[in-house]
Amino acid sequence: MKILFVADEESKIIWDFFRKEDYEDIDLIISCGDLKPEYLSFLATMVSVPVLYIRGNHDDQYDRFPPDGCVCIEDKIYTFQGIRILGLGGSYRYRPGKNQYTEKQMEKRVRRLFFKLKKSKGIDILVTHSPARGFHDGEDLPHRGFEVFNRLVKTYHPRYFVHGHVHMNYGRQFPREDIMGQTRVVNAFERYIIEV
Repeated sequence: MKILFVADEESKIIWDFFRKEDYEDIDLIISCGDLKPEYLSFLATMVSVPVLYIRGNHDDQYDRFPPDGCVCIEDKIYTFQGIRILGLGGSYRYRPGKNQYTEKQMEKRVRRLFFKLKKSKGIDILVTHSPARGFHDGEDLPHRGFEVFNRLVKTYHPRYFVHGHVHMNYGRQFPREDIMGQTRVVNAFERYIIEV
């Protein structure tokens, strides 16, 4: 199964130079946040596969204009062809606004998922907007990762932990891929394809 992950910046290759034949082998699209709802609706229409999404810290408009034809997986375990996908959007709180959380607030969201995680016997893919604390994150509040994501990975050992939020074009040396224990960690900035 091939999954196209998108995050943070609308890809010109996809939006401006779309060719349907380039996406014939894609089975699923997952957004890690901070993308225009029109972009996700475009993907759902043009690629004709399910498009799942979580919210980034800049996705307040989704309340008024949710992406058409897409499925929000915030605080849910969504199963697609046997692959269990958990979605947790938002960033570390650095100013007032929606889709920003303190560490305690994110921990509370994760605690509420305990019975769902137990029922599903874990997860295969953890999809977040922010990275884990100390792993692909920054020291500044806007780009700080969540410690609770480290615990989720250590407890449930998903095959993949895919996030956005830290842009590859910031000029920092953020890695695209990494390994955390048995989990492959991927920064989905702009677009990235994973074969599961």
